[in-house]
Amino acid sequence: MLSILSRTLLPLSFLASSVAFAASAAPGMPPAGEARGDAAAGQAAALVCSACHGQEGKAILPTYPNLGGQHYSYLLRQMRAFKGGDRYAQLMMGQVDNLPDDTLKNIAAHYADKALQQNDPGTADLALGEKIYRDGLLDKGVPACSACHSPRGLGNGPAGFPVVSGQNAGYVDAQLKAYRAGERATDESYGQMMRGVVRNLNDEEIAAVSAYVQGLR
Repeated sequence: MLSILSRTLLPLSFLASSVAFAASAAPGMPPAGEARGDAAAGQAAALVCSACHGQEGKAILPTYPNLGGQHYSYLLRQMRAFKGGDRYAQLMMGQVDNLPDDTLKNIAAHYADKALQQNDPGTADLALGEKIYRDGLLDKGVPACSACHSPRGLGNGPAGFPVVSGQNAGYVDAQLKAYRAGERATDESYGQMMRGVVRNLNDEEIAAVSAYVQGLR
């Protein structure tokens, strides 16, 4: 019952966005009207990316994101956000600025076609992390993460929600804190949904849910 109630806390504007995205794309496919990138061409283009994210999409450091098996549409949208200045990350500065959109599509296809990375759970409070992920925190107005990212953490490609299963806890922790601080705003078209979700989470709770999703599979 708690998880059902927590889902009702999602903004109506966000739900409307989800329907629009779902109607415009199939899982792992590009937005309507766009051709999907070429994964084979993306392999060569991703050589520079592999210095941090690995050629198979397994990040070399826990503070970097795993990209293997991530939704194509999400990968492409994030690279476009970096290039357009809508998302900032110091280590990504200059990495995609001069790449044409076709190359971004190829890189997205390359990593999307790789196997989903798996991890062991982190070391924070996993029981608390599971509660937040599966049920939310009704008393704090925090909805269940699983409502958007699915019970297994596989996200929702058509709606634009990323895979979080097996994602590095250090990276997830940093991104949730960036949303909470207003330093990341890539949820603008979703009614600032992520910023609303994490607004009432403290550091301990963020660490807990980050550790939990790292081991989710």
